[in-house]
Amino acid sequence: MTLDDIKGILGALALTGRGDMEIDIGRAYCADLMSDVLAFSVTNSLLITGLTNAQVVRTAEVADIKAIVFVQNKRPDIQTIAMAEAKNIPLFVTELSMFDTCGRLYERGLRSQMGPTV
Repeated sequence: MTLDDIKGILGALALTGRGDMEIDIGRAYCADLMSDVLAFSVTNSLLITGLTNAQVVRTAEVADIKAIVFVQNKRPDIQTIAMAEAKNIPLFVTELSMFDTCGRLYERGLRSQMGPTV
């Protein structure tokens, strides 16, 4: 699934202008604890979170996460957006809850970073 697909499925708004919207995303990780992201996420995935501070972008960079979706219409400040732009990490915001965001993406074929599901 591409970032462009994800944007459409979630009715999301892109907060950054950089980044390849054709990047293929095969897995997603949903968390508000950045220590969990560092411990359990897989590279080349999508991060879904309700946190909007700069630490989210720093964590995504270290964990090699390709893009971040902020849920419930939460938006990071301008400095965090600028940091993501500089690091080439696309940011999106959706009005959907975390539950609905994950559900819609799962329904369309995007799976958890934890591996195969039943």
